[in-house]
Amino acid sequence: MSHKSAFALVAALLSGIHSMSAEEKPQPACKDGESRQFDFWAGQWRVTEHGKLAGHNRIELILEGCALLENWTGAQGGAGKSLNFFDRNDGLWHQTWIDRSGGALFLSGKFVDGAMRMEGVSAASGKQPATRHRITWTALPDGSVRQLWESSPVAREEWTPQFDGLYVRQGEGKSPD
Repeated sequence: MSHKSAFALVAALLSGIHSMSAEEKPQPACKDGESRQFDFWAGQWRVTEHGKLAGHNRIELILEGCALLENWTGAQGGAGKSLNFFDRNDGLWHQTWIDRSGGALFLSGKFVDGAMRMEGVSAASGKQPATRHRITWTALPDGSVRQLWESSPVAREEWTPQFDGLYVRQGEGKSPD
């Protein structure tokens, strides 16, 4: 191979690398309306259910606002984390939850009428049938957030509340327990 041929080959390869990196421009930051619909949940929270302490939750905006990381600590010692994000490809919000006992939940949904609602199905295991889950987070006028988690047997519309929590920002409202 002559020097001219080798140079042409290297130039072609470098040109391909340069054009490839030009095509792989970074996506715009998550600053648009859809990516920010769940920001109302970000913060340090004291969570109660029916007036009793259920736990504490720290929701962090991460990855330049492209996701929310949930850090749950239950009053009875439970703990879990979730990753929440808006996917531009399917136009849905997604949550992946895992707790310290290995329990997982995968949800997806939309922000509609002032509330974030996500749904998912947990697979049957042992004697437990497959179950539908629906969680709705609603920002309330006083800055608190209501989280209503409901479940239903698959193929039914019999929703049963599993958790009806009130999130109050730490330092606001009643003193922590």
